Amino acid sequence: MPVALVSDTCHYLPRELVERNAIHQVSLYVHHDGEADRESSITDLGAYYRRLADLSSLPTTSQPSIGDFLEVYEPLIESGHEIVSIHLSGGISGTARSAMQAREALGDNASKVHVIDSRTACGGEALMLLAAASAIRAGRDGAAVAAQAQQARDALKLWFAVDTLEYLRRGGRIGGAQAWMGNALQIKPILTVESEITPIERVRTSKKAFEKLAGLLEECKRLGNDGWVVQHIQAPEQAAAMVERGRQIFGTEPVIVAELGPVIGTHVGPGLLGTGGVPRSLLE
Repeated sequence: MPVALVSDTCHYLPRELVERNAIHQVSLYVHHDGEADRESSITDLGAYYRRLADLSSLPTTSQPSIGDFLEVYEPLIESGHEIVSIHLSGGISGTARSAMQAREALGDNASKVHVIDSRTACGGEALMLLAAASAIRAGRDGAAVAAQAQQARDALKLWFAVDTLEYLRRGGRIGGAQAWMGNALQIKPILTVESEITPIERVRTSKKAFEKLAGLLEECKRLGNDGWVVQHIQAPEQAAAMVERGRQIFGTEPVIVAELGPVIGTHVGPGLLGTGGVPRSLLE
């Protein structure tokens, strides 16, 4: 295909969808005990999150280097491709900035690379990638593929609940939710990503957080965002319950159900449950 699709590893699409849509990935890094591991090499999520429970020694994360991006971009350019490169929000990571710097390093070929700061993360980034992949299958050029990804972003609604704000606070990614820290132990925050972590609502129990997310899925249906997703961190039972609620609301299966990996998980902690959607027509 004339347009190649590139992303980082923070979309957390299931492997079969990555392969089916020919998504080229540039991995972020996790640093712990003096070692740096590519997120793409960490496959035992259960073991990672059990280790993460020790908040006294929280890992850190970092974006890919310019060289990491060039290792992916240059062979694609040499093969005659345009590139659409969609990345984790610049408000919480330098990944998109590294991609833009790599693009500029391509010199005369820079115009062949379209870098998009998704201004979102995880499920939102995943849906943008699937919208872009749909446009690629339709034979569109790089500018049109990028435009369809942006259309998905403009329509996107995405929310998630976390067990505690402590991971976000320690990782420095707490954004506008900082104001809630005073009573963080007594709340289950509902958040979103609008460039940075943005607070939506505070509820008191996990059950109320679940019902709030389910209500937001109903809002998705009203808006026509029927391409819906469920993501979680070490919360398979809650995710399964949300999938069942989504089936009742939409009468369809979710686009994806997936567990978030170490880079985002390090900053939000186990117990996250998230959902949202875009118009399914953008994905097909």
